[in-house]
Amino acid sequence: MFVVSFLGATVEFIEMVIIIIGVGSIRGWRSTWLGALAGLAILAVLVLILGSAVQAVPIDLLRLLVGTLLLIFGLQWLGKGIQRVSRHGLRGMGSREASREGVPSSGMDWTAFALAFKAVLLEGLEVAFIVISVGVASRVLTSATLGATAAFVVVAGAGLLARTQVERIPRSALQLVVGTLLSTFGTFWSVQGVGISWPGDDLALVPLLGWYLLAAAVYVRLLRRAAPKPALEGVHL
Repeated sequence: MFVVSFLGATVEFIEMVIIIIGVGSIRGWRSTWLGALAGLAILAVLVLILGSAVQAVPIDLLRLLVGTLLLIFGLQWLGKGIQRVSRHGLRGMGSREASREGVPSSGMDWTAFALAFKAVLLEGLEVAFIVISVGVASRVLTSATLGATAAFVVVAGAGLLARTQVERIPRSALQLVVGTLLSTFGTFWSVQGVGISWPGDDLALVPLLGWYLLAAAVYVRLLRRAAPKPALEGVHL
């Protein structure tokens, strides 16, 4: 049961880490970390108080709320990323800090906080469901818990290593990538939230991501073709 819990939890933790790294890289890390910690705190309280009854939490409603939020911001960031890449290419433009529109210069960034909070709470509940279901059914709750804990350590460690690499990506390309990822997860969870199951479950994320990437590439190409061509100076016939 350790392996089953480890593998199941790994999938959920990967989704969580992808969202946190994406939001933190675009909006800034302070509010993102605070949102993630708040999500973990609420999750811990729910698990400690409710125990196995945590499975009664309306997960579909949470999926719908989180998915809708991710989809709204994902499409906004995807649109901005498409415009920037069409104008400046994947190299981006200017410094990362100078091009953070809409991000508060001081105080709490509630957008980053909410995105990180809800993603951690949703994925954390998914992991709790896996651990409780596997552990209670097989009467090896300790082994299932250890498997989920090991998955968290591995995925979180990989995420921290990946953060440095992600922050080197030019901002225009990063916003395009993060917008694509958030739109993908948002669509996936919103559809689940209304009670529709995806073929292949989490594997459906792959073709869904491919669809958004293809759409982004098409729009970038269309915008480049529609852009006015620079006038030729000094040309004599």
